[in-house]
Amino acid sequence: MSDCLFCKMVAGEIKPDTVYEDDEVLAFRDINPQAPTHVLVIPKIHISTPNDLQPEHAALVGKLYLAAQKVAAGDGIAARGYRTVMNCHREAGQSVFHIHLHVLGGRPMHWPPG
Repeated sequence: MSDCLFCKMVAGEIKPDTVYEDDEVLAFRDINPQAPTHVLVIPKIHISTPNDLQPEHAALVGKLYLAAQKVAAGDGIAARGYRTVMNCHREAGQSVFHIHLHVLGGRPMHWPPG
């Protein structure tokens, strides 16, 4: 998708602060962090929202969570705890329409999140 910010990152047109990458997943630091660790984990294929996921994406979604686990371990927050969040549409806070898993940690998380 030519106008998608995250697709431009995958294509190398924009250079994010990458913390993890493999053949299917890219993880990079959020430019507006809400916690000491705030990393976005994205698939390298364009899927606009969680509502657009199909059964054939099930393994890919699992890989997003496995990448989140690696990010948390790499930032030293895995044992202390971290939060993963995926927003769906504007009312839930989605601002880039390419699915992405937020990995947040390094401080106590509160509930409800707000």
